[in-house]
Amino acid sequence: MKPEDLARFGEPSLRIGGLRIWVHGRQFPESGDYWDGNWLMVTAFYRSAGSWVCASGPIIHGPELAHLLAEAERLYSSLTGTATLPCMEPNLRVEMKGNGRGQVEVEVAITPDQLTETHRYHEEIDQTYLPPVLEACRAILSKYPIKGAAERAGG
Repeated sequence: MKPEDLARFGEPSLRIGGLRIWVHGRQFPESGDYWDGNWLMVTAFYRSAGSWVCASGPIIHGPELAHLLAEAERLYSSLTGTATLPCMEPNLRVEMKGNGRGQVEVEVAITPDQLTETHRYHEEIDQTYLPPVLEACRAILSKYPIKGAAERAGG
């Protein structure tokens, strides 16, 4: 997918620095199961001054966004610590680290094919970029609430 193809999606559901994520719906909308029912069909796109990468498909599990939201709320309130989007699928990973003075280092790992490509981007944003991240995560989770409950290990 080329950058000009993304216009058909409208505004991204979530922006973190140069990363744009569009949530298109659930992979299995009829499933109420925690594992199957929470996979989101997304397009993730990162653009830097010299390159761009796009990955798409069911690469984000709803609880991963809830994890990002909880950690980003802590990061915003303290300006220290780390907030991650810890995707199980190897196509996307985001980590934000606060330095305590208002700057947030962002690292994005994104690939359309984890067997043949790796792409890692680093940038710095400031804390004023965090409230829109929080709002976007809340909006996505409101539209696609977590279904079911995760099974505990050992029963």
